[in-house]
Amino acid sequence: MAKLGLPVVWSDDVLRHVPKAEIWIGVPTPGTELPERATVLRSALVRAGARLVEARPLGDELLARVHTPELLAHLEGVYGQWVDGGYLEYQDRVVPYVFPTPAMLEGLPMRRPTATHARAGQFCYDTMTLVGPGTWPAARAAAHAAATAADLVAAGERAAYAICRPPGHHATRSGFGGSCYLNNAAVAVLALQRAGVARVAVVDVDAHHGNGTQSIFYDRADVLYTSVHVDPGEGWFPHYAGFADETGAGAGEGANRNVPLAPGTGDEGWLAGVRQLVEFIGDRADAVVLSLGVDAAKDDPESPLQVTEDGYGRTGELVRELGLPVVAVHEGGYHLPTLGSLTVATLAGITGTR
Repeated sequence: MAKLGLPVVWSDDVLRHVPKAEIWIGVPTPGTELPERATVLRSALVRAGARLVEARPLGDELLARVHTPELLAHLEGVYGQWVDGGYLEYQDRVVPYVFPTPAMLEGLPMRRPTATHARAGQFCYDTMTLVGPGTWPAARAAAHAAATAADLVAAGERAAYAICRPPGHHATRSGFGGSCYLNNAAVAVLALQRAGVARVAVVDVDAHHGNGTQSIFYDRADVLYTSVHVDPGEGWFPHYAGFADETGAGAGEGANRNVPLAPGTGDEGWLAGVRQLVEFIGDRADAVVLSLGVDAAKDDPESPLQVTEDGYGRTGELVRELGLPVVAVHEGGYHLPTLGSLTVATLAGITGTR
């Protein structure tokens, strides 16, 4: 393989988030979204010839356009409130236990709970996405990395990649979950548009549907959201979104394309799905934001799909066929021994260096 060459955006702060555990069906389990994910990626990309670029602190203007001020304030302050409330005696991470779902409120007004342990579930929609002392600075750094990569592409790079950790595509405008806190892909989209790119296509190749990114752009015609992922109807996260009949709303009708795949799908079916996304985008975009999860790989513990390293390289080549500049932001991928090689293969496909 030729030298990779593309810029890889990095921030040391992405290592500060240490979730320690996830609580799944009531059972604490070891966390898989570990700081080592970022260092494995960095090492593999440097070995492949990529050049590291430091993420620039870009202020929070883009975050304020992606997320509600209430969510941002919650993520910034809730761990300190947890500590001040004496909860460390019971749990050293912020964990929700009650959620103000539509079924609970049935049209009643949303209130701000007095108790911190009640507020923990106002914005977080699952029990897997814990908040610790380093969560906010890490999530913010990941978003800044995504924006920096977008600015590099807007300035003339054909492709740039951001090591975003924690990932982001499950984060909605007003909520977080699925190990995601801030939506890095959405930040990259808006950074491109701020630089003058009119139409952006999101290509989401994480094993799980990016419900957050889809919802943020669901009613917009200038942002296409496309995703290939394991079928949520077969019991996979995010369960409630990611179906083929979700095509957009209002001005965004027809700007959304989901390709759900059956568990056990390997390279052939996966690549056919990616091809559908590329054909759907066609000539309707000026740049691509690639939500690059590699957890559809056959060894990954978070997905039942069976994509190989060659399948990921060919995925990158299909994205390259669009002939558009690409901002890649990292999403999932949890098998540390293969995480780096899968990512390098995808980026090599994008840059034509396989």
